[in-house]
Amino acid sequence: MTLNVILFLHLLPFIGSGDSPATIDKEFQVSRNQTLEVDIRTGGALTITGWDKDIVKVHAELRGRDAAACKVDVSQQSGGVSLTSEFEGKERNRNADLKFEICVPEQFNLSLESMGGPFTIEGVAGRIEGKTMGGPLTLHKLKGKLELTTMGGPVALTNSDVDGFLKTMGGEVRFEDVTGDVQATTMGGRIIQKNVRRRSGESGGPRVDTRGGDIEIEDAPDGTDIKTMGGTIHIKRAKQTVRAETMGGDIEVDAIDGAVQAKTMGGDVTVVMVGDPSQGNREVSLQSMGGEINLTVPSGLSMDIEVTLAYTKGREGDYDIKSDFDLKREKSSDWEYRDGSPRKFIIGTAVVAGGKNKIRIKTINGNVHLKKG
Repeated sequence: MTLNVILFLHLLPFIGSGDSPATIDKEFQVSRNQTLEVDIRTGGALTITGWDKDIVKVHAELRGRDAAACKVDVSQQSGGVSLTSEFEGKERNRNADLKFEICVPEQFNLSLESMGGPFTIEGVAGRIEGKTMGGPLTLHKLKGKLELTTMGGPVALTNSDVDGFLKTMGGEVRFEDVTGDVQATTMGGRIIQKNVRRRSGESGGPRVDTRGGDIEIEDAPDGTDIKTMGGTIHIKRAKQTVRAETMGGDIEVDAIDGAVQAKTMGGDVTVVMVGDPSQGNREVSLQSMGGEINLTVPSGLSMDIEVTLAYTKGREGDYDIKSDFDLKREKSSDWEYRDGSPRKFIIGTAVVAGGKNKIRIKTINGNVHLKKG
């Protein structure tokens, strides 16, 4: 049976200058699938690495103006290991530079809280949850369940197989070589994805949401579901189903081998469909509230086409539907009031090669180009 060990360090008086850090080194024998609990109330940089030993190894360095007022507690309990740091006394505006480097068994759970500082986690499989009040999250070779938040900093997740969510209140989010059902949210940064996919048998792709930034996806082999409140969306390659929505930017899909739903409130939409037109779901829904729509489809695609182009007063004759397919056209003669403004409509319809896949395009005050690839 593992004995409980409690380490109490009160660094007062602190010997040396701020350039000569005090150090802590401690090891605990543990069991796999236990939990490391960290509560860094002083703030500080935290690095956690998984290794092939049933040992938790803690190395800490404390320096800075108020390092002498830092109290660090490290304890082993029945469920794992706990580490806390805090400032003594009631003085405010304390300043210290703390760094924690911790090794844990590869199969271990993490529960992390920090008043500010970066999290770097590598090579750990388990439930990983926590929050830092400000700093980047750098995550590599993880497995299991993620629930991590930073109040201000970039997030990078690479070479991992995880479910859960990652949130930042103000930074870029980057996913690369990631498998799993993981959701990314940023309040003020762009999202970049490369080779992000769901597990075998699942579909729909990852969910990403930014309140005020661009989204760039290099490769979405299992599709994607993305939304930004104020930026552009650019998808280079995708399969299965793409769902993309922006409140104030363009949407561009360079190559989609599957279905697509795209909506923008104030930009252009450009989509190029590729692949075998006889395979899978190839339905399309494209909508812009104030921009141009360009759709290129592969030759031989079976389509039920309906294009609706609306224009407002003073813009008659400015916009048209241009199609490589023979469309039946209807043009309204009377103005209709929609959403508080008078509009007229040009509607183009056609059934091509049996009409298997619905192609629906809608825009206001913008040209529509329907092309054969």
